[in-house]
Amino acid sequence: MEKGAALSMPMGGVFYFKRNFLSVKIDYLAMLGEARGNNPDLVEGAVICENAGSDGITVHLRKDRRHIQDKDVLALKGVVRGKFNIEIPLSDEIIGIAKEIKPTQVTIVPEKKHESKEGGGFDVRRYRQKVKDTVKFFHDQDILVSLLVDPDAETVELSKDCDADFVEIHAGTYCNAVDKAVIDREIARIYGAANRAAEIGIQFNAGHGLNYQNVLPVLNAKLLGDVIIGRSIFERAETVGLFKAVDEMLEVLE
Repeated sequence: MEKGAALSMPMGGVFYFKRNFLSVKIDYLAMLGEARGNNPDLVEGAVICENAGSDGITVHLRKDRRHIQDKDVLALKGVVRGKFNIEIPLSDEIIGIAKEIKPTQVTIVPEKKHESKEGGGFDVRRYRQKVKDTVKFFHDQDILVSLLVDPDAETVELSKDCDADFVEIHAGTYCNAVDKAVIDREIARIYGAANRAAEIGIQFNAGHGLNYQNVLPVLNAKLLGDVIIGRSIFERAETVGLFKAVDEMLEVLE
């Protein structure tokens, strides 16, 4: 049974499986508002997501403040009941803001081309010492740290060496692939990264590009924990409403 992260043992020693944890990335709601010239209520959106069963909310605070503003993050911090995850660049300014907001978790992501590897994940090797220092800084504040990385064993190992609590696999190459051979290769890479993470003891999440269909093979990755999904949920919400869209995603994750 590959999906070990979903394995739980209640009293009595009987094993059962529950779904992977869902964190809804709420940035796309802000993007929709910008496209339409209105100002959507991100707080209301987050509350609906959690009432529908989402285990947490993810938001990306960029240096250029595209889509999400400081006030949005502060407001969300006040209402999110589950895991509040802020994606941040390796920027002293944003690191300082994250310290003051004190989310459950930060996820270090690339924002400039030279910060990312081919698949879109953070270049941990290039910025290894800065990453390590930043992880320690957040750990001193009792904040968990995840690194958005490509699905390769070496980067998973480097993330563990930096004392990160999680790696989030950037699934973009897999999600954008149309050729079956490429899809199969990328799924194999995701599984390989998950296996290595399990071997060395770092927790494994996945995000960036996942939707109701392509998430299914990813769920078989060993010890998969959080699944971070945003765009496809809000696109589906255009038809069925946000509560139902989240509920449908949770059914997929069962």
